[in-house]
Amino acid sequence: MQQLEQTLKAALGTAIQTVFGTEVPAAQLTLQPTRKEFAGQFTLVTFPFTKTLGKGPEQIGQAVGEWLVANSPLVSGYNVVKGFLNLEIADAEWLKLFTALRQQPAGTPVTTDGPRNVVVEYSSPNTNKPLHLGHLRNNFLGYSVAEILKATGATVTKANLVNDRGIHICKSMLAYQQYGQGETPQSAGIKGDHLAGKYYVLFEKHYREQVRQLEAEGVAPDVAKRQAPMMLEAQDMLRAWEANDEAVVSLWKQMNGWVYEGFDATYTNIGVDFDKYYYESGTYLLGKERVEEGLQKGVFFKKEDGSVWVDLKEEGLDEKLLLRADGTSVYITQDLGTAELKYQDFGYDLSVYVIADEQNYHMQVLRAVLQKLGKPYADAIYHLSYGMVDLPSGKMKSREGTVVDADELVREVVEAAKAATLEKGKTEGLSDDELAQLYHMLGLGALKYYLLKVDPKKRMLFNPEESVKLEGDTGPFVQYSHARIAAILRKAAEMGISPAADLSALPELPGAARELVQELGRYAGVVQEAARTFSPAVVAQYAYEVARAYNRFYTDIKIFTEPNETSRSFYVALSAQTGQTIKTSLGLLGIQVPERM
Repeated sequence: MQQLEQTLKAALGTAIQTVFGTEVPAAQLTLQPTRKEFAGQFTLVTFPFTKTLGKGPEQIGQAVGEWLVANSPLVSGYNVVKGFLNLEIADAEWLKLFTALRQQPAGTPVTTDGPRNVVVEYSSPNTNKPLHLGHLRNNFLGYSVAEILKATGATVTKANLVNDRGIHICKSMLAYQQYGQGETPQSAGIKGDHLAGKYYVLFEKHYREQVRQLEAEGVAPDVAKRQAPMMLEAQDMLRAWEANDEAVVSLWKQMNGWVYEGFDATYTNIGVDFDKYYYESGTYLLGKERVEEGLQKGVFFKKEDGSVWVDLKEEGLDEKLLLRADGTSVYITQDLGTAELKYQDFGYDLSVYVIADEQNYHMQVLRAVLQKLGKPYADAIYHLSYGMVDLPSGKMKSREGTVVDADELVREVVEAAKAATLEKGKTEGLSDDELAQLYHMLGLGALKYYLLKVDPKKRMLFNPEESVKLEGDTGPFVQYSHARIAAILRKAAEMGISPAADLSALPELPGAARELVQELGRYAGVVQEAARTFSPAVVAQYAYEVARAYNRFYTDIKIFTEPNETSRSFYVALSAQTGQTIKTSLGLLGIQVPERM
């Protein structure tokens, strides 16, 4: 499609030069899709050229359109609507485009422009709680952006930084130590990440009770929060951990081990993976070295209590704590270490951090601190800031247990997909195992598509009922279109109809087929746009448009009763190419497609 647009721009430039004797650079010739209510596929806006060419916009459109129809095999017709020249592309060009698409192997990179060595960091869970709905948006975004960047020819490493240490981890450890009574995932019959989450919520419950008691005794609220016994004990535990206390480290390893098993099960179930794991416990010490480096360079400073800070007022930020007075690290400390480790490992020219927009300030600080340290990778950092996911009842809060659990949500959407599929009554010929795989594929497809079709930057409301609908602008609708095409290809094979190889004898190109070829031709441009904007929503919308175009084609064209053999073979070939495009596009979103449905 991009080649077709370039060729058309060249023809437009020649037309303007010939008719008006004035050269207009190709960069000034902006083409846009023709609106559905008018004939044509590409539209040139002529208003910008009135001064240069000394004619009205309609006169320019008429003159250029007439010249193109008379002199360019590219254009078969035109119409002018005020200052808009709508151009109809000849059938031969669409067939040429279709032939080129068929010859392109699936998965071939769409471009060689842009960053070549990319690390995409996503998921980044805390080992004190299971994954929830917000984590699902993070995981799906990170996985999809990585796949989209791969499709542009980049070498991509998917990284997961596990937040396995810190005060929040000590909170769940302390609660387990005091109230666990030796409970294990096996004895409790629940996943290890859920067990850790149970004690994180339990810590918060008892901590709040202590805060209320202190306030009732006349202690100021902010002082009560700092002096509550459980908070002081958690801080002591963190210091003991950093001092490598044997008992604390042993408990930490035990509980984290449970959590990792739970995380792995969830990752496998939702279809995301990682090439490299980093752990905060393994990066914070390097971060401390960078803090010491900054002190020696004079870009950081110590306060009277011994805490280390950086002054970022000139960068429009503020003073930022880098190391506490007691020597324990904060989030930014380990982030300094992780950024360096990733660069040592992969020498990236782009490092994408998939982190919610609540951390916008934090990411600005990280980049600014690395710049002050003179690190070569500072400018390669890109924060893919995404909006939080809200519920109809309000914001989710892990410490209060008011979250939508990821595992439970996946189970629910799979059950909803099962109910919807059984209602359609189209499960004949599938074994129980095949049906289970189908329900999981559809349920997960519904969930991923729902979370990815919204632009990442937008905050979104998660509506459980809407997410599992299997009709309309949904993942299952696109998946069903692929299953329909697969059924058509099976029938064609049974009837001995092979996809057309020679299209020279094709009598005509129906409008629905032309529209479908045009949609298929947009794939490369869509992937490039999605990579440029780090937005899987661009791909999701495209997959939906391709599915809609195919359904219109399927309604208008009677494939198997078509009397012309070449046309019949072409329609089968067009169906096969559409199926491959849907499969590839949804694959970039981490969504699988069924062969039967």
